[in-house]
Order: sequence, then C-alpha cells, then structure tokens
Amino acid sequence: NRRADKPVKIWKRARKHPSRAFFCGQRSVSAYPLGMRYLLCLFLSASPAYAWEFTPGLPCVLKHQTAEAEIELTYDPTQPLYTLSVRQNDVWPGAPVFAMRFDGPEGLTISTDRHALSRDGRTLSVADRGFGNVLNGLQFNDKATALLGDIAVSFTLDGAEQPVAAFRVCRAEPGV
Repeated sequence: NRRADKPVKIWKRARKHPSRAFFCGQRSVSAYPLGMRYLLCLFLSASPAYAWEFTPGLPCVLKHQTAEAEIELTYDPTQPLYTLSVRQNDVWPGAPVFAMRFDGPEGLTISTDRHALSRDGRTLSVADRGFGNVLNGLQFNDKATALLGDIAVSFTLDGAEQPVAAFRVCRAEPGV
C-alpha cells in the first residue's frame, strides 16, 4: 500500500495501461505524451472564442463575434453617446429601415431610419444618446437579430447578461 505523498511511477504505468493513467491514487495525469499535449493545447487555443466581452474605458466597449459577423456597442459617458455596429462578411443592402429583433422571455423589435453603412458596405452603424431598449434586449433575451432589407444576422445571447450589466454602469472616471 503506497502513501499518497510518495511519488508514483505514472508514466511507466501509463505506457502499460493507458486507461489507468488518468487517475492513479491521489494524482490525475494525462496518458498523452508531452508533444501530443502541446498540439492539443495549440489546437484548442487556435479555436475562436465566441464570448461576449466587456472592456471598460473611454469608450466602454461590449463586443461579440461569430464566424459570420461581429456586433460591437460603445458608450462614451463624456458625450453621452452610444453606438452599435454590426459587421458581416457580406455587403449589407441599402434599405430605409434597420431593425433589431430580440427573441426570448422579454422579446421585442426596435427599428430606426438613422443608420449608416461603411464605405465597403460591410458595417452597419447606429448612434444615439439612449440605448435602454437595446441593452434590455441583449441582457434579458436569448437571441438578437440585426435586420436590414432581406438580410438577417443573428447572435446568440448566451453569456451576455453579465457583460451587458457591466456595460450599463459604464461611467466617466473623474480626472486628476
């Protein structure tokens, strides 16, 4: 009977019995050789992370990216001014009305005719002094869909609640 504080010859045991290498006594060890573990870490770190991210500052930034598109909200508390930008791989069509539909427990659809397209036509932007409905839609629902003409670009809102809550309380820090 081995004591838990003595070293265990895990690698010899792993080569003979790979299924036992994952848990031997008090120690958890991978049966994969070191090179294979590096490749696995490299592969996993190269995969895109599709999380909602909040970055405080001037301006505060709330961002989410998928393989097809990116949504970014900014807030400059010194103005105060909010912006929303949706960038996609394809060109947005020219259309008179932009809408955001939020699907979920507090679903709603909001629209505006005060949107603009970037020169390359892939980024749609809106600026306003109040974004309460947009923030409510992002924080309390399951999916957001940007609609312009016949194009609909959807974003999951999984994991958005805390970053949106942090974005809501973005304030200008007093200067020195």
